[in-house]
Amino acid sequence: MTATTPYRVGEWLPSDQTFLDNWLAKLIAEVERAPQPLHPVVDELRQLIETDPTVYMLFNQMFEQVPHKPPYNRDPTGKPQVRDYRVMLRLVNAIMTRAPEFNETGLVGFPINAIFDWSMATPGGFAAFLNADVNRALKNVLDEWGRYLASADSVYVLNTDPRTGWLGADAMRAMPHFVEQFQCNPELPHYGFTSWDDFFTRQFREGQRPVAAPRDDDVIVNACESAPYKISRQVKMRDNFWIKAQRYSLSHMLDNDSLLPAFDGGTVYQAFLSAKSYHRWHSPVSGRVIEARVVNGTYYSETMYEGFDPAGPNDSQGYITEVATRALIFIQADNPAIGLMCFMAVGMAEVSTCQIAVYEGQQIRKGQQLGMFHFGGSTHCLIFRPQVQLDFDLHGQTPGLNSENIPVNSRIATVRK
Repeated sequence: MTATTPYRVGEWLPSDQTFLDNWLAKLIAEVERAPQPLHPVVDELRQLIETDPTVYMLFNQMFEQVPHKPPYNRDPTGKPQVRDYRVMLRLVNAIMTRAPEFNETGLVGFPINAIFDWSMATPGGFAAFLNADVNRALKNVLDEWGRYLASADSVYVLNTDPRTGWLGADAMRAMPHFVEQFQCNPELPHYGFTSWDDFFTRQFREGQRPVAAPRDDDVIVNACESAPYKISRQVKMRDNFWIKAQRYSLSHMLDNDSLLPAFDGGTVYQAFLSAKSYHRWHSPVSGRVIEARVVNGTYYSETMYEGFDPAGPNDSQGYITEVATRALIFIQADNPAIGLMCFMAVGMAEVSTCQIAVYEGQQIRKGQQLGMFHFGGSTHCLIFRPQVQLDFDLHGQTPGLNSENIPVNSRIATVRK
């Protein structure tokens, strides 16, 4: 891994800003050349913007506040490419019936995030994307797009085109050993996948990700195919999570849950997922599910401290654990030295559909599936009580944006005797 942090960690958006600019320019030209009626859920967002005075003000400010100088002025007139909320709506509307194509120079895996690229970093954008009504409208948009991605119509990108197909030569080089690792059949159309979502939530073949020390309850395994981002100890119940350091604030992360007091002063381990990787969650311990629920939150909020930094969404990973849509699964571990712990899956931008696959009271074994992200993955946390003493095994890596994936079900920590 190079010492330079990629522009978009996990390859959710292009590492090359020029690729993103060109992609947006092409999409803008398309919607201006052939305007289409707004999809009902996009039109609902338009109605909210135009009828709510606060939202109307913020959606105008967010585009007005984008600087009119390089590198933000990407069109020939010296204006930002996405010039106002009307253009934004037409662009979002165009996304509703298309699936992402593969591109080895830069994966546009977050196309709506790309549309908000600069405006979400403005004061107006910061306020707009924290607004509860705006987030409810965006959830409807993302849910409807998710239905398209789960339909047979989305399977067209699962082709063998050498450059743009997810089963083509470039993609297979980026995802080596794909056929050996994942459940698929190259003899069938689209390798047997029935939709884009079916492809993105693909499962490993039997034996590909064995559970480390399955009978040793002192060993904690990686809950996702993910790269270590941060380990924080003695985490406070409440803290200033929006500042540069993005300190964890447990009461906000855990949505003021009744189980919250047990974690005061505890440890948080966070790791992020890759766009081309595996997107299901697995239990880090054996135990019983005490509580499992989804917390609705934001979709495009990033910390204001990042300003107009292209890597802002990635560098906001600590911040979004308090505000983004997320799933909370509390587990009473069989090992009393671990006791109550929490797995938290955090959605980011388009990747905000958290599907829980376990139920309260269920006895689960280490490595058993807990749920999944749809349309990829984002970031997740394991939260432990302060009494739990752990030695982390990050496979020779230092947590941060330059780390690499640790296989799911691999050892990541051991209870200290």
